[in-house]
Amino acid sequence: MPYLFVLFILVFAPLYSASLMAESSLIPKAETRGSIQKFQNKQALEASQGAIGNKLSNHQFLDASAKGVKLHDLKGKPLVLSLIYTSCYQTCPMTTRHLATVVEKAREALGHENFNVAVLGFDSQFDSPQAMKHFAKKQGIEDANWYLLSADPKTIKAFTKEIGFLFYTSPRGFDHMVQATVIDADSIIYRQVYGEVFDTPLLVEPLKELILGRPQPNQTVLADLVNKVRFFCTNYDPASDSYHFDYSLFIGMLIGAIIIFLIVIFLFKEHRFLKRLNQT
Repeated sequence: MPYLFVLFILVFAPLYSASLMAESSLIPKAETRGSIQKFQNKQALEASQGAIGNKLSNHQFLDASAKGVKLHDLKGKPLVLSLIYTSCYQTCPMTTRHLATVVEKAREALGHENFNVAVLGFDSQFDSPQAMKHFAKKQGIEDANWYLLSADPKTIKAFTKEIGFLFYTSPRGFDHMVQATVIDADSIIYRQVYGEVFDTPLLVEPLKELILGRPQPNQTVLADLVNKVRFFCTNYDPASDSYHFDYSLFIGMLIGAIIIFLIVIFLFKEHRFLKRLNQT
């Protein structure tokens, strides 16, 4: 029996080890710490900025219920996407809670149904649908109508390359750029927002441009006009760190339009009056 056990170990241990190596090869690793750290940060920022304008492929994910979700299922509305890993104990939770605060302000200003929000766990070994659900509950976003996504290693590798997100294994878990990506209604990367805590307009302004500043499909002329007014009159108030519809700007525009209309009428009447004088 001991000989059979030893034989079993000799035969199957190399196969198991090769399987682990193949899976781990899909996750980039930092070779050393220290000397290349600054280069990695610069490289990560260049990759992130270089991805702006990329049209994303129709990747397949799993939601928190382990149901399949394709990226193009979310087309038709702008999408805010944040990448995290659920075993992160500080940076990712802080980033997610702050993002939730800013998203709520954006929804109040732009409408709750006008854009989608998703969090993707990029640690494919541990970020299962159940882990994503647990992470969302701990950060208070389980009822926030966010998509909680996970994927297999191959999909994570392909998707993060398209979106310009670099990450490396480290003794603390992963080193990565802290970013939220704003994607337009056609699945094209529109803006990257960086930092654990960032200023509210950095996320809301690009969303405002996509929702109110662009003509929407099948939109009437009146609806487009209303959006244009909302675009110019929805302004950020630094004192309250929130957005408000500035009626004074709208009233000023209306008064200006009335004055111009009255001037046109006056000039038209003067022209007719002078014309009659010349005829007599």
